[in-house]
Amino acid sequence: MDKLSSLKAFVKVVELGSFSEAGRQLRLSRSAVSKYIADLENDLGVQLLNRTTRQASPTENGQAYFERALSILADLDAADQMVAHQQSTPRGLLRVNAPMSFGTIKLGPALADFMALYPELQIQLVLTDEHVDPVQEGLDVTLRIAELESSSLIARRIMPIARVVCASSDYLAAHGTPKHPSELRRHKLLTYGFLLTGNQWKLSGPDGDHWVQPDWTLCANNAEVLRDAAVKHRGVALLPAFLAEQQLKSGALRSILPDYKAPMIALYAIYPPTRHLTMKVRLFIDFLVEHFGEA
Repeated sequence: MDKLSSLKAFVKVVELGSFSEAGRQLRLSRSAVSKYIADLENDLGVQLLNRTTRQASPTENGQAYFERALSILADLDAADQMVAHQQSTPRGLLRVNAPMSFGTIKLGPALADFMALYPELQIQLVLTDEHVDPVQEGLDVTLRIAELESSSLIARRIMPIARVVCASSDYLAAHGTPKHPSELRRHKLLTYGFLLTGNQWKLSGPDGDHWVQPDWTLCANNAEVLRDAAVKHRGVALLPAFLAEQQLKSGALRSILPDYKAPMIALYAIYPPTRHLTMKVRLFIDFLVEHFGEA
């Protein structure tokens, strides 16, 4: 019996809850994955998985075995990476997911610099504003700009990201410039619809916290769309500062409500929990922390 392949197949099935999905990520047929686990169960003399037509879940023995198998595979991977590190040349495929706007504006130039440092790495970058499952999609690192929900995944904070309330001069000339968050309720608002706070805006100032429920005219899950609508005088937007930087400098947008700030959000690197990070993932995350300026 190929014990190592059986362990890898078993761990992947438990992580994904599916023989078919495990086979897809391991590039094996469903029957091959099933045989690996059957061999493992026969060798151990215990049932490791409860199987249905739709999913697989670990038995009590299977869960305990999974936790030890995960540790063993992490140790083996660390040993492999130690040898690779001694050769100082990380190799292989690094799969990265990032938000669309951040990926095109900030990550692209940084990624080119990272590639120059490690030319033997293959990097597959997937840009999307949808929240993907890193384990399900086989991703090494997922970058998110968010207020993070609790998760079994590990998250490392890369840098803080300020937000700015802004609008075009023409819009403000036509509708007035709000001096207090309460005045936003009579304005056309352009809002990002996938925050933990829902569509509500929280702005804090000298007189405390204010929650604004936008009477929005545009709600989108991509902030570039909101920025472009604001530039074309469609309303007031709450945007990540890096996204509106050029428009604020050029005068296409004006920052308003200077005494009130939205809570800081942050860029996080998210990865599955293992005892040891692979060298390529650790190098990439360390590079991002150094490049974007927050340890």
